[in-house]
Amino acid sequence: MRTYSVVLVEDETLILQELVLTIPWNDINMKVLGTAENGIDGEQLIKDTDPDIVVTDIRLPGKTGLEMLEDAAVEHGIILSGYTDFQYMQKAIRLGVFDYLQKPVENEELISSLERLRDMIAEDEKSQEGIIGSGDGISLPEDIHNHTIRLAIDFIHDHYAENIGLQDIAAVAHVTENYISTLFREETGMNFLQYLSIVRINNALPLLKDSSMNISEIASSTGFPTPGYFTKIFRRFIGKTPTEYRNLP
Repeated sequence: MRTYSVVLVEDETLILQELVLTIPWNDINMKVLGTAENGIDGEQLIKDTDPDIVVTDIRLPGKTGLEMLEDAAVEHGIILSGYTDFQYMQKAIRLGVFDYLQKPVENEELISSLERLRDMIAEDEKSQEGIIGSGDGISLPEDIHNHTIRLAIDFIHDHYAENIGLQDIAAVAHVTENYISTLFREETGMNFLQYLSIVRINNALPLLKDSSMNISEIASSTGFPTPGYFTKIFRRFIGKTPTEYRNLP
């Protein structure tokens, strides 16, 4: 297993030091690339180091943790907060934050969350091997005969522009999230989030070539929570940024 990189952003110096010193980073195959004590420095650090995971408080000087995550296009975040503000939690969900832990956080709780996120990233990376698109889009499996997965796929194609998650697919299919997650991978060869991202990218491609919409508008209209996240996922699958793709002859 490779070593996963982490950035920590926390405005309380003692808590930040505790996170650095008391979490057994090496034992969970992680390395702290750096720390910051406000949202502005945190954003710059994230952009400079491009970590796999960002662990951050919400209420930070300069800009909030959620603003920082959005502006830095963070793909995998864990929130630590002393507040259970529903609006914060809603925005965190929209940004795809992996976990929302309430302070004071026990080491065991944070370690468990980090390990689950690490394993999810590893699984996504393994599943994505060989899934590389071209200018014409990314092929998706067509011969799906399982009724439950057909329902899930139809729902994705109908609602990809909305803020949907695995829980919505499970509800439509009347099964548990664990069951639909396992079955989806078995039937399609990829996980739900990868399939959803590919559908969104395939719908973004013609908009980049044949419309006057800007990148932010295309990201929003195809279901990506932020332009930065759209760019990161697009480049991962297509090998170019949306702007580079748009400027191709």
